[in-house]
Amino acid sequence: MLELQGELDEFIVKLKDTKVYREYEIQKNKIKELPELKQRVDDFRRRNYELQTRNYPENIYDEMERFQRDNEAFQAIPQVRDFLQAELALCRMIQKVTTSIVEAVSEDFE
Repeated sequence: MLELQGELDEFIVKLKDTKVYREYEIQKNKIKELPELKQRVDDFRRRNYELQTRNYPENIYDEMERFQRDNEAFQAIPQVRDFLQAELALCRMIQKVTTSIVEAVSEDFE
């Protein structure tokens, strides 16, 4: 890993200079300015994560649908919506990077 550390550090700098990351930082800072709303966002994100990582009970789709319906108004708050959209865009970008790396080397493990 040490032989790639310099390149990795450069890549991280480039990643943080993307429009997606900069927008995430802007939205993160905006939501931090509203502590009560940030707490609600953190609770929402935690509950959402817990739902998605459970051992898939039989009624997972019903639970997910109920969770979305119960939080529809909350997610429509502009600061919440903007933050969640920015966070999702960042997560998707990181997933794409990770997938590209795995695909590039996975044939070596066949």
